[in-house]
Amino acid sequence: MVQLLFFYFALVVIGLGLRIVTAKNPVHSVLLMLVLFFHMAGLYLLLNAEFLAAVQVIVYAGAILVLYLFVLFLVNLREEVKVSPFIQKGRWLGIAGAVALFITFLRGVFSFSLGPHGQYTIEKIQQMTHTKAMGEAVYTTYILPFEIAGIILLVAVIGGLAMAKREK
Repeated sequence: MVQLLFFYFALVVIGLGLRIVTAKNPVHSVLLMLVLFFHMAGLYLLLNAEFLAAVQVIVYAGAILVLYLFVLFLVNLREEVKVSPFIQKGRWLGIAGAVALFITFLRGVFSFSLGPHGQYTIEKIQQMTHTKAMGEAVYTTYILPFEIAGIILLVAVIGGLAMAKREK
């Protein structure tokens, strides 16, 4: 039963990912992404990562998608539709890029090997809970990448605000 659910969630996530990219209406893409985020949360639940599933729903399905919709409403979509002939001319370049990306993905999959085991065993995680184990790892071992990601997001938010501000 668990394998059947896993294959369902995985196939829906892959199908929705493809559909999001190929949708002509950006609002439809955002709504499809909402469904994708809920299916990803289902995958996290199958992996017994309840905290990640909750974060997926609250942060991504809640906050990030609202941000995407806000940006869509800020952008003048009527001007963007006029650019479509330019996109059609670069279609073969896009297909070549997608094939190159797929070959790189396959190369990574076939050259994958397991690394050394971490310090957190299943018993230790069950004893101290998932949330505490993840928080301990993020705020000790991975504090530098965590802070760098925070700075990058701060710069992106400031840049987005600067671009959204209209000059009078």
